[in-house]
Amino acid sequence: MGDVKVTETIDLDALTAWMREFGRLISDNRDLLTDLDAAIGDADHGVNMERAMTTVVHALDTDRAATVAGLLKQVALEIVSAAGGASGPLYGTYFLRMASAVGEVEVLDPQGFSIAMQAGVEGLVARGKAAAGDKTMFDALAPASEALGKALASGESLRDALRAASAAANEGRDATTPLVGRKGRASYLGERGIGHQDPGATSAALLVAAAAATLPGS
Repeated sequence: MGDVKVTETIDLDALTAWMREFGRLISDNRDLLTDLDAAIGDADHGVNMERAMTTVVHALDTDRAATVAGLLKQVALEIVSAAGGASGPLYGTYFLRMASAVGEVEVLDPQGFSIAMQAGVEGLVARGKAAAGDKTMFDALAPASEALGKALASGESLRDALRAASAAANEGRDATTPLVGRKGRASYLGERGIGHQDPGATSAALLVAAAAATLPGS
């Protein structure tokens, strides 16, 4: 048997801390996200995501759901209601698929969180038909999910596995810069989009960085 860290758990407080940290990172990087989106999109990704995460954090602080699935669904619905553009439906789908994967539990183990992240990625594929190299948030979240699963399977702690996932997300984000966008407004630019980092991949990398900073919690 491997050295599985069975004592590590993610509870509702930890998930709330994850969302709060994601909101903080989005706010800190709002102008960057806006500038990136100005180059290949509508110049509203930073504002949309900041508005969405402010709404999410307020909802969790005011009337948080009592289960992991309920909390993740709550996050999804708040993002969809508050974020404009493509980011709302995509992030909403990601968190809804996570919610469907975890079931009505109050605590997640590392493997359960990894399964949920992978379900979120599969949701992005189903919703947006995204694939590697399309210059989208998939390019950050897919390698992050894969790295998390591999690290946990090799016996690493959740904290170390999430750090590996964050590094993989950052690499995927950076790899979007030389790509030609194949989805959304970025696809309209063709080769003129080369040299611009994808804003969706950038915010997605912040999501994983927030997880690495806060989970499994205290």
